[in-house]
Amino acid sequence: MTASQKSDSRRLGQRKIGADIAAPNHTEAMTEKLDKIRAAAERVAASHGLDVVDVEFAGSARERTLRVFLEKNAAGRAQLKAAAEAGNQGLPQELTEGKLRVEQLSGVTHEDCAAFSRDFGVLLDVEDLVPGAAYTLEASSPGLDRRLTREEDFQRFQGCLLKVRTFEPVLNNRYWQGRLVAGSAEGITLDLMAVKQNSKSRKTGEHRVYIALKNIEKAHLAPEI
Repeated sequence: MTASQKSDSRRLGQRKIGADIAAPNHTEAMTEKLDKIRAAAERVAASHGLDVVDVEFAGSARERTLRVFLEKNAAGRAQLKAAAEAGNQGLPQELTEGKLRVEQLSGVTHEDCAAFSRDFGVLLDVEDLVPGAAYTLEASSPGLDRRLTREEDFQRFQGCLLKVRTFEPVLNNRYWQGRLVAGSAEGITLDLMAVKQNSKSRKTGEHRVYIALKNIEKAHLAPEI
């Protein structure tokens, strides 16, 4: 992660959770908390002209990191696209060479992330949204290998290479890579001829594969640079 992509991180205060919380209930409570955290992050991001791409907790129980991935909002991305079409200087060479699509760029700067991190950190403290022990707050761009989680993501990034892991095997395979040629509320279609496939994919003899959205465990872009 380059300096222009990653914000400064803040070490926040200690939090305590009740010792009587059972593991399953704690998991459910954490999921609910994460939804509330994302909603709060979206409010702060909107005030900075940003959109929240994803929110996640990572690390061990003692060394947790709350990561918020950001990009410019629709208006900001439109400006970036216009700059790319005009051939403005300062844009990534891969973009001007056609190896990178403008939609794959977040457009966020170090200053964007630092300002968001500062304001969001205050809100987290005030509303006491994060349960448990101390954690680090980190704001950054989603990177070129960004995760896709929503229906609109799969529609927006049609034409891009994707790596997908499924919950249940599709044609006896859980790992797929291909070009996203269609995305809907029900599922996605990958063109398998766009990249070299693993042995299981090749054995299917299929040129395309359909994967239901509810069966996608993880999906992310595969950079072509």
